[in-house]
Amino acid sequence: MGRTGLFDLERHFAFYGAYHSNPVNILIHTFFVWPLFFTAAVLLHFTPSLYTFPSGISEHGLELNFGFVFTLMYAVFYVCLDKKAGPLAALLCFLCWVGASFLAGGLGFSRSWKLVLAAQLFCWTGQFIGHGIFEKRAPALSDNFVQALLMGP
Repeated sequence: MGRTGLFDLERHFAFYGAYHSNPVNILIHTFFVWPLFFTAAVLLHFTPSLYTFPSGISEHGLELNFGFVFTLMYAVFYVCLDKKAGPLAALLCFLCWVGASFLAGGLGFSRSWKLVLAAQLFCWTGQFIGHGIFEKRAPALSDNFVQALLMGP
């Protein structure tokens, strides 16, 4: 029995693939999507902690905050979406969260938001250029914003 709705991987890939057939646009997306996820986790590192560890784990930069919740939601979605590729995608999400937490902790808020702003502007601009110049088609998020954000990474 095939999956339907939110957890139908083939339908998601068909939708997303329809917007990404040009090799240059695919290459742009390969290198520019994960930095968007990573820098979102950097910014979300500065949200209030939802739980304080008694042993001092938070001193090392890992907080159960909205950055963790954001990562956990993506990780669970990917594991539910596909039993083989999902755990790898979930691992990548958590590696981004850990790296983003350490980077944000080291840089502090002032430098982090500047890094996030620059990376987000650069990566989103690259993706829109990829669609406008190479794909000659509007990005997937113009038709289904949520699905595009879920399937991007």
